[in-house]
Amino acid sequence: MVHQLPGTTFSNPAERGDYDSDASAVLTLAELNRWLALAVAVYHGQVHGTLGQTPAGRWEQGVAEGGRPVTVASELAFLVDFLPVFRRTMTRTGFQLDHVQYYSDALKPWIARRGGLDKFVLRRDPRDISRIWALDPDGTAYVQVPYRTLSRPPISAWENKAAIDRLREQGRAQVDENSLFQMVEQMRRLTEEAAARTRGARRARRDLERRRQTPPSPAPAAVPSPPAPGDAAVAAEPFEVIEQW
Repeated sequence: MVHQLPGTTFSNPAERGDYDSDASAVLTLAELNRWLALAVAVYHGQVHGTLGQTPAGRWEQGVAEGGRPVTVASELAFLVDFLPVFRRTMTRTGFQLDHVQYYSDALKPWIARRGGLDKFVLRRDPRDISRIWALDPDGTAYVQVPYRTLSRPPISAWENKAAIDRLREQGRAQVDENSLFQMVEQMRRLTEEAAARTRGARRARRDLERRRQTPPSPAPAAVPSPPAPGDAAVAAEPFEVIEQW
């Protein structure tokens, strides 16, 4: 089903051939997420070729035979378990990941003994890097750690990387957090302006198309010329009933 979407990369380069996946792509990541959720729902209702029944029906059969399995107790913990992993050494100001500083007062006990601790396991949601999750040294639980500067806006990992690349192109040997977020702001402003121009162009095209599809108005009926002086005038008949107001 995914390979039917515009912009698919197909299963391999040979199958893709000359198809330009980048030029053909139309879905944003958020739209693709929603599409996948709908596709899963469709899949659950289709008869499986090997099982001879729908996945949803097979699930209910398994529940009836063996009981309902344990469900996810914490959606956040379930999400964190699937997030990308990074390993970083703790400093006295917390953690730094891709030129962004993270800190929380919850880290203070670990900062005090950071010299005897190994690198921490960190997890980060690439869609929103305004916070990370640090696994405690005992490996029992994750602690949420936000930006050290809380006034920073949430950004994605892709925005972060694009901003760093842009700063490198400008000859910046060192990338600091302030310049990074300033670049993200500039990039967002350019994107918003481009989107506004694109929306305006789309509206103009729609208006033009509507004008083309609108049938022409009928020509107005000819207005009779007033009678020439001396022509016999037709007497107007009186009203039968005159309503009083």
